[in-house]
Amino acid sequence: MNVIFFGPPAAGKGTQAKIIQDKYGLQQLSTGDMLRAEIEAGTDLGKKAKKIMDSGALVSDEIVIDMIAARIDSPECAGGVIFDGFPRTVAQAEALDKMLAARGKKIDIVMELDVDQGKIIERVEKRAAEEGRSDDNIGALKTRLQQYNDYSAKVLPYYEAQGAVPKIDGNQSIEAVTSQIEAILTGKDSAPSAVSGGA
Repeated sequence: MNVIFFGPPAAGKGTQAKIIQDKYGLQQLSTGDMLRAEIEAGTDLGKKAKKIMDSGALVSDEIVIDMIAARIDSPECAGGVIFDGFPRTVAQAEALDKMLAARGKKIDIVMELDVDQGKIIERVEKRAAEEGRSDDNIGALKTRLQQYNDYSAKVLPYYEAQGAVPKIDGNQSIEAVTSQIEAILTGKDSAPSAVSGGA
């Protein structure tokens, strides 16, 4: 099963992806983490990506999709994956569908973690105090929220055109959010949730 989590910064995507990964054996794929790992490992892909990043340019969709393809083909991803923060453009969504279709796979479920902006600010302030993350400040958060709003406004309709995209109430406790996700993953949610397209 291949799943996409959509949601603004601090919506809890990473937390929930880790819980679902541990419980269901789906591998969480964060393209940022994957790029760093490729660079550290000194792979051909990593060398290519490092050269681009060092020049200040963005890594192309082609390189990112190739990187995801390599992970999808690995034994650890045989049970499926969770995409966290990807795709961010319709072109990426189309390329991802095409790459998966070539492997006889597809995106099975897309979920949107919906969280009130006030709650997000509260979480980020708490996380900044506890963890001291440099990107956890209100100025940076507003930029990241705007970026999310911009790309989700385009990419979510792409998936909605293929099937239902259930909304998860992310304002609740971690446990309550996990329960909502599990209900959808196990088919106990009453709303149709699988994305029927994929090629």
